[in-house]
Amino acid sequence: MSKVTVVGAGNVGATCANVLAFNEVADEVVMLDVKEGVSEGKAMDMMQTAQLLGFDTTLVGCTNDYAKTANSDVVVITSGIPRKPGMTREELIGVNAGIVKSVAGNILKYSPDAIIVVISNPMDTMTYLSLKSLGLPKNRIIGMGGTLDSSRFKYFLSQALGCNANEVEGIVIGGHGDTTMIPLARFATYKGIPVSTLLSAEKLDEVVKSTMVGGATLTGLLGTSAWYAPGAAGAFVVESIVKNQKKMIPSCVALDGEYGQSDICIGVPAIIGRNGVEKIVELELNAEEKELFAKSAAAVHKTNAVLKEIHAL
Repeated sequence: MSKVTVVGAGNVGATCANVLAFNEVADEVVMLDVKEGVSEGKAMDMMQTAQLLGFDTTLVGCTNDYAKTANSDVVVITSGIPRKPGMTREELIGVNAGIVKSVAGNILKYSPDAIIVVISNPMDTMTYLSLKSLGLPKNRIIGMGGTLDSSRFKYFLSQALGCNANEVEGIVIGGHGDTTMIPLARFATYKGIPVSTLLSAEKLDEVVKSTMVGGATLTGLLGTSAWYAPGAAGAFVVESIVKNQKKMIPSCVALDGEYGQSDICIGVPAIIGRNGVEKIVELELNAEEKELFAKSAAAVHKTNAVLKEIHAL
C-alpha cells in the first residue's frame, strides 16, 4: 500500500492531489489544510469524479489532523502564504519558514521515513530550511522548482518549433526565480536533434527569456500565481519516487561539491527514485553556463542568509 500526503489544499496542493489520484500514483492520497473543511470538501469533490474518470485511488481530506498522514511514503509541502503588497522579502521568508518548519516537524512524527517534496516559496530557501532544520539525510529532501521550469521551457520550445511538446527535451538548472533560473539552450533537443540547429539564435534567446518570466507572465494574466503546472510538476516528482521510475528530473537538491557548490539546495538534474535523490547528474557546463550558475547560487545563498538573520536556523 502506497500513501502520499499533500499539505496545503490551495490551488497547487489540490491540483497535485488530483493529478496523483487520476494517475493512480498511490493507493491513498491525504490532503491536510489548516482551514476547516477545505481539504475535506475538495477530497469529496474529487472522489465524486472517481467513477467518471475511472481511478481507484482513495482521497482523504483533514483539518490539521497529522495522525491521518501516518506512514506516508512521500509528503508534498505546498503550504505558505504568497507575498502581499508592502511585504518585504524577509517578512515573507519569516512567515513561510515558520509554517514549513512546523509542518515538516509534525509530518515526521507520524511518517519518520517519508521523503519530502517542497513546493512552498521561496522554494530553494524552504528546501534548504527543511534540510537544515529536520536533520534528514539529503536524499530525502527535494525541491520541485526545476521540474516546473523545465516543463515550461519545453512548452516554449515546442511552440517555437511547432511540434509536439512530448518530443522535446530541455533542462533548466539554477535557482527557481525569474532572474536565477538557467534554461540550458545548448542541451535542448527535438527527437535527438539539437534545437540550436533548428531555431535561430534570436528565436532560441526569445524562448529562454519567455521561460524565465513564465511564472510572472501567468501571474499577470491570471491575477494570481499558476497552479495547474506547479501541481502537476509536484505529482511528477512524487510518481518517480513512489514507482521507483529513476527519472532524470531537474530538482532542487543539496549540493556537496557538485557544480562547485556546497551548503546549498539548488536546481540540477538528479535521478529521482524510491530513495529520493538517487544520484546528482553533473553536466559539462561551458564557461558562460558555469558563470551563470555561480551567480544563481550566490543569489540563493543571499536569500538563505535571511534564515539566519531572522533566527529561523
